[in-house]
Amino acid sequence: MSLIKQIGSVVVGIALFIGAVGKFVPHWFMTMPFPLSIILWISTGHGMPPYFSTDAWKEDEIDTWTRDGDLVVATGAKSGTTFMLYCTHQIRTKGKDTDDELFPDVSIATPWPDLIQSRGGSWAEQKERYNTTILPDGRTMKEVWDHPSYPFRIFKSHFGPPELPVRKKGGKNIKYMAMVRNGLDVAASMTDFYSAHTDEFRNLWGGLPPDIPPDVRDADGFHLAMKDMLPGNSIEGIYWGYVNSWWPYRNDPNVILLHYSDVRKDLKGSVAKIAKFLDVKLSSSELNTVVNRCSMEHMKKANKFHYYMPLNTDSTWNNNEHFIVKSGKMVNKGHVGKGKDKFSPEVVAKFREAEEQMFGHDPALLKWAREGGEFPPVE
Repeated sequence: MSLIKQIGSVVVGIALFIGAVGKFVPHWFMTMPFPLSIILWISTGHGMPPYFSTDAWKEDEIDTWTRDGDLVVATGAKSGTTFMLYCTHQIRTKGKDTDDELFPDVSIATPWPDLIQSRGGSWAEQKERYNTTILPDGRTMKEVWDHPSYPFRIFKSHFGPPELPVRKKGGKNIKYMAMVRNGLDVAASMTDFYSAHTDEFRNLWGGLPPDIPPDVRDADGFHLAMKDMLPGNSIEGIYWGYVNSWWPYRNDPNVILLHYSDVRKDLKGSVAKIAKFLDVKLSSSELNTVVNRCSMEHMKKANKFHYYMPLNTDSTWNNNEHFIVKSGKMVNKGHVGKGKDKFSPEVVAKFREAEEQMFGHDPALLKWAREGGEFPPVE
């Protein structure tokens, strides 16, 4: 056999092997160094990031674990998700969980069904452990997220329609909260977020997200996180796809679509609006208490936002000591308008062009995505 044929046979064999791994045990790719791990993951047809799954939200599955009145906080990535999870918990307890006894960590009090917590795991195999997992204090996880005092349970998601069956006919009556943030501000937060992950989490997932300091830029002035977000790149869906998916649902009765800048500018009015949507009546005193506990100052002091993964079964992960993000990194200043201050005028201009490309088909959407404010009148 000629050398060329031998090389060809080897190449074919490697390709077949990679394809088989991608089909049957794709989590093996996560043991490889970055970026090879992600190249192999994507090239064998798997979505990004590798630890997200939509299985919990499928129409034939969602009714098996939800109940009437549940709230899905489906805010956009880096658009106030942890802020809203903690704030809606304050609303449902009317600010009375003063010692955060029912909020030991955000991932325990407000579960995240999107997140696959173990390599090779799935929604199906971790679903029951949401009920049976024993916490360090002896309580089951279910005793916290499904406490009998709650008027509704809260679940986290970063998906939008159609992955979330918002207009599903029949089944449970579920409410959805979505929140959009100015895209430049999202990009600015993403540059900090990549390096905020712990090494333990990164090692589970093939080095993802890469540990790139916030001040590192390429020759064009882009941080990798921002470049990944741009239309056509690996995580474009977390912003452009997210905003476009929720906009048509903004007037649905089971949806509250918020803009991050509006909430930050008027926290008290926003809390009152959210409470009304959730059918929770707050007295004047209760409203003030909730608003105080929803403030960034209080959340930083509370520091209940490590994002533990108590359902993980990997031998390298310690469920009591390891967590997704470094301590104190999930609650930042959250300034409105920080994106335009963080990036160069050239980068800002390129991002504006992307906004025109992705939202320019609807001038009202383009304006609202950038600034927030009132929705246009229903035609």
